Amino acid sequence: MKLRVGAALFGLGVLLLVFAAGLPFYVAPAVTKLPYDLEPTTSVAEAKNARFLKITRVGDSVSIEIPQGDLMSSVEVIPQPDDTKDRLPKELKGDAVIWDVYQTVRRTDNQDVVSQYSTELALYRISGAAAPWKEQWLNEAGADQTPVGNVRYSGQIYKFPFGTEKRDYQIFDRDLKRATPAKFVGTEKIKGVETYRFEQRIENEVLATPESSLQTLVGKFAPGATSGQVVYSNTRTVWVDPVTGSYVNVREQQHKELRPDTGTPTVLLDADFNYTDDTVSRSVETVKENRSKIGLISFWGPIAAGVLGLIALVVGVWLVTRPTGGGGTARHRAEPPAVDPTPTRMDQEPVRDADTAEQPRPQPVGGPLTDEIPPASTNWKSEEPTVPTQRPAPGEVEQR
Repeated sequence: MKLRVGAALFGLGVLLLVFAAGLPFYVAPAVTKLPYDLEPTTSVAEAKNARFLKITRVGDSVSIEIPQGDLMSSVEVIPQPDDTKDRLPKELKGDAVIWDVYQTVRRTDNQDVVSQYSTELALYRISGAAAPWKEQWLNEAGADQTPVGNVRYSGQIYKFPFGTEKRDYQIFDRDLKRATPAKFVGTEKIKGVETYRFEQRIENEVLATPESSLQTLVGKFAPGATSGQVVYSNTRTVWVDPVTGSYVNVREQQHKELRPDTGTPTVLLDADFNYTDDTVSRSVETVKENRSKIGLISFWGPIAAGVLGLIALVVGVWLVTRPTGGGGTARHRAEPPAVDPTPTRMDQEPVRDADTAEQPRPQPVGGPLTDEIPPASTNWKSEEPTVPTQRPAPGEVEQR
């Protein structure tokens, strides 16, 4: 029984050690990738007392104004597992996922839509960076048909890599339609979670603006000018969880202005967007949950399985190899014969011939306890029928 238990524990120990060694190399990489079935997420940012461009089209008439008020921006990310399976090219299958993203900016006082965009893109599952997918598209005009491949995403967009490092990364900017550097500036704790802080500074970049839109703006705000430029600046700060690469907090200080060739510049946008407290709290909770899963599989799981495996292995070997029976002795041992305290004839002094010649040999004292065995009689017989008769001596006739 003990041998069977020991063998079972030995096998269990080996299995646990193999499992502990395999967790970091085979299971952990699976949880440090963007899953195909990721739940949709929504992030909300607010800009208090912002100035913004509001264009209203009613039929053929266009109304342009720059009001001031509070804005709310919501970004909804919807993963597309079916499209990921069917539409990605061979070189991206297994390494990338397809996401649909929608953003809407509204006035908080009357819920009027200030701007909208929608896009579809592919992201690498580990780095979170944009993948070179030919079917990506971006719709900023609200048109019914959007040309496929009208944008080329690059760099980080909606998340950073799993295992983010303390170095600079490229972040894609939707207004510029290209990625620019985001510098690592330090660490900061947000609601108990240590994050890496990155800052991307875009200063006085001229935006590619359709000529018709530019002439409409110049005609409204600089009637004496013949042309102009829309100049864009933004300081984008992202607080990233280094384990999962998720955004914990985001701030964008956006500024756009029309600079005509003649006249005074006009501010078209001046807004300081920050994640709402509710969005930050939900991001922190998600990060903590995902950190626990990754830590369990990558660190604590292998340690626990390794310790339990070693214990089972040692106990199993001990049970198989230890001697059986109590006190380490053999299970069956012959007991030594009991020592008779009565001395035998071998214990007596040897009789010498000189002693027998000088002294008469003592007569034994009869009785049941004497050491002397009387000589057997050869001619006795018993009257009792139950006692066997003595066999006759040679030459004698048996008498009955």
